[in-house]
Amino acid sequence: MNTLVQTHNSLLKDKKTTIRRELADEIDWSQRLIAIKGSRGVGKTTFLLDYVREHCANDKSCLYINLNNLFFTERGLVSFVDEFYKKGGKLLLLDQIHKYPEWASDLRTCYENYPDLHIIFTASSILRVKTNEELKGIVHVYYLNGLSFREFLNHETGNKFRRYSLEFILEHHEEIVDEILEKVRPLAYFNNYLRYGYYPCYLEEKSFIDSLLKIINLMLEFDITYLNQIDLKYLQKLKKLLYIISCNVPFQPNVSKLANDVETSRATIMNYLRYLKNARLIFLLNSKESSKDSSKKPNKVYLHNTNLLYAISPDNIDDDNLRETFFYNQVGPGRSITSTDRGHFLVNDQYNFEINESIDNPESKFRTEDFFIAADMIERGEGNKIPLWLFGFLY
Repeated sequence: MNTLVQTHNSLLKDKKTTIRRELADEIDWSQRLIAIKGSRGVGKTTFLLDYVREHCANDKSCLYINLNNLFFTERGLVSFVDEFYKKGGKLLLLDQIHKYPEWASDLRTCYENYPDLHIIFTASSILRVKTNEELKGIVHVYYLNGLSFREFLNHETGNKFRRYSLEFILEHHEEIVDEILEKVRPLAYFNNYLRYGYYPCYLEEKSFIDSLLKIINLMLEFDITYLNQIDLKYLQKLKKLLYIISCNVPFQPNVSKLANDVETSRATIMNYLRYLKNARLIFLLNSKESSKDSSKKPNKVYLHNTNLLYAISPDNIDDDNLRETFFYNQVGPGRSITSTDRGHFLVNDQYNFEINESIDNPESKFRTEDFFIAADMIERGEGNKIPLWLFGFLY
């Protein structure tokens, strides 16, 4: 216990630069069991430590621990929590819960045995938490995404631009842009965001691409294979599939050809695509009709964010690819995105979007209720033509 407390204190003294994530303002911290889910590299550990620094830095009843610590190979979580509670513990922050074998049942036991103890834990985006039989009805799940373009811009410029709902942007984008342009030229930072702005580790890593490649390999080697109980002998096939996807996105997948190239079955390819999606390495774009059927072949495959393009397949970077990937990534959280015959994406079964470069388009000058153009390399829009970068202000 003393060693864990010392580690907790040492981490809090670390003064490295961080970006305060506004998810902290959305969480109801009074809830007794809170899960923070997110893919590897988005800053879950930093998020927990920033919360402690902000709310209970000198509070000895609060403790951060990483369940990857070898201490927990011998000491069970329930036994540890019992000791922590009896010594006055009130708030326990558990990092990397998926590294602990009996995490769900032990969390349930702690929840029931210590009714005034609060537990906040982080988990891989792959891990089933809300639907876990042990935790149904007692856990409150929140998702930490990578940095939005707005968060990146705020950090780089020192501004405090707020986020907007999609509907507000569609209705008032011209006024929003005027306010932003009074303080900063967003396009001066946009390409940097596309290259390295999604993952907060860009703040501390000298070689961001090398760091991101390590994150990707850890996703493949642990998050996907271990949590989905895939034999490590199949890891190379999973890596090959991701590389093939990266070299071709966005594309309509030929599952039979992918199966042949990877030397596996069609069914396995479909499973691998789902695993990569859950790990937030790719997006699978389906039609509105097939969006809830995971057995259906996706209409298109995208990488999850533009940073991955630069890390995995820099030779497959073109403007169309970057534009569509950025839009999908920034608009996707909390919204449904499906394919459409009217442009590239249908959002929330209501709004059709065409993603293109800054060109004169007669249709873009006339607003319609369900059709919009997200145009690259323009500062201001007009009517139903909206600057692409502004969709980075949704979260």
